[in-house]
Amino acid sequence: MSYDNNYSSSGAPVAPPNNTMAVISLIAGLLGLSILPTIGSIAALITGYMAKNEIRASGGAQGGEGMATAGIILGWIGVGLTVVGLCIACFFILLPLVLVPLGLSMEEYNWLMPALLNVF
Repeated sequence: MSYDNNYSSSGAPVAPPNNTMAVISLIAGLLGLSILPTIGSIAALITGYMAKNEIRASGGAQGGEGMATAGIILGWIGVGLTVVGLCIACFFILLPLVLVPLGLSMEEYNWLMPALLNVF
């Protein structure tokens, strides 16, 4: 008598094991939004796409596609937040560099910084 690997001895279906890269992608995505902003997000994207390819190639022998997808989504959110943060930082750095050659000083625009900081 042979047993099918997808069922336990009680007859209940058994889920396939999760892909390791999918787990790493999810963890890296969470770290990318907290402790390791840019590095974690890029690692989540790379490992998430690798995991999805491995899961598809396994033909159902591996699970974890949802974790890989979550890691990819968290990775793209982290990359997007990094880009937005860099744009805001460039604005605050370049603003004085643009105003000085125009003969304007930041003292004339003291109202600008509190107004911008209230928006963000």
